[in-house]
Amino acid sequence: MPTLPWTVSTPPPEGADVHVFASRFETRTRWGALRFFLGTPAVRRQVATAPGAYGASLRAAPLRRTFWTVSAWESPEALRAFARSGPHGPAARRLAATMKDKRYASWRTPADGLPVAWDEVLRRLG
Repeated sequence: MPTLPWTVSTPPPEGADVHVFASRFETRTRWGALRFFLGTPAVRRQVATAPGAYGASLRAAPLRRTFWTVSAWESPEALRAFARSGPHGPAARRLAATMKDKRYASWRTPADGLPVAWDEVLRRLG
């Protein structure tokens, strides 16, 4: 299962609590999985420069048509601004109809807990 490494956008302030957001997407078809995968580089570039972003990673099981993401943010508001803008906003709207299943989880964690372990992400996504 390929995993794109944790990419640090801006390091969080020492001692800060950060907002973590995780997702799991399963597409209906392999075509949907390919479209998801092809959109990944642009969204990763967006995360790298997004205000309030502290880092992100993606895990993919393309033959199972399943993708997991985890990211850390200064606040839920910073995450919402990112999600609605740049390449992410239009990509999410285009892919919505191709999704078979999607799950989300969010929580707070100390900055020194980054990057979040994938075991923790998978546990929280159930």
